[in-house]
Amino acid sequence: MTAHMERPASDVDGAEPVPTDSAATMIAAFGGVRGMIDMTVPGLVFVIAYTISRSTWAAAITAGAVALAFAIVRIVRRESLQHALGGFLGVAVAGFVAIKSGKAENFYSVGMLLTGGYAVAYLISILVRWPLIGVVLGPALGENFTWRQIPARYAAYRKATWVWIVMFVLRIVIQIPIWMTGNVTALGAAKVALGVPPFLVVCYITWLIMSKAPPPVKVADLEDDIEDGLHDGVEGGPDGSRDGVAGSRD
Repeated sequence: MTAHMERPASDVDGAEPVPTDSAATMIAAFGGVRGMIDMTVPGLVFVIAYTISRSTWAAAITAGAVALAFAIVRIVRRESLQHALGGFLGVAVAGFVAIKSGKAENFYSVGMLLTGGYAVAYLISILVRWPLIGVVLGPALGENFTWRQIPARYAAYRKATWVWIVMFVLRIVIQIPIWMTGNVTALGAAKVALGVPPFLVVCYITWLIMSKAPPPVKVADLEDDIEDGLHDGVEGGPDGSRDGVAGSRD
C-alpha cells in the first residue's frame, strides 16, 4: 500500500501545512475493512453453525471452510498472502482448540489471547519509545522512522497507540465474562460487535490525532535533498562559479 501526506499549496504562502491523508489511508494501513471482515465472518458462521447443529466439530469445520474460501479468493486475486493465510490459520487454530477441548466457547479464546497479546505489545512499544502505530504507519506514509526525530509527531504516534490499547482492553473486558458463562451465541455476537465498528472508530481517531501533528518528513524527500546538495557541491563552488571543482583548483 502506498500513502502520501502532501503539503498543500497554502504551505508556499507560509500557512500552516495540513496533512491531506484521509481516514481511509489509516484503515488500509491496518488491513482494511476487508481484512476485518475476513476475521469476523468466520466467527459469525461458527456461532450460526453451532446454534443449528449443537456440534463443536461441525461448527469449527464450517467456519474453517469459510475462512479457507476467503483465503483462496485472495490468492486468486493475487492479494497479500499475509491476510489470506493469516485469517485461515487463525480460524484453523481456534477450531482445533474448540474441538480438542470439547467446548464451543473456546473457539473464541484464541482470539481473546491474541487481543491480549496485542495490548501488551502495544504497551511495551510505548515504554521502549517505539510506539507501534508509528512503526506501522511510518513506512506506509513514506516517512519510515523519521518521526522519531520530530517530538510532536512522536507524541502523536504515542497518543494514537494508547487509543488502540484502549480498544484491545475493551474487547477483553467485555468478552472474558461472556466466555466464562459459556454462552456461545452471546460470545459470537460480541465478537462481531467488537470487530469492524470499533476498528473503524479507532482508525478515524488515529487519523484525527495524526492530522494535528506536524507533516511527515518523507524519506524520498530527504534523499532528494541530499542528492541536490551533492549535485550543487559539484557544479557550484562557494564563489558561485558553475564548476565548483574547477574553481577550487584555480
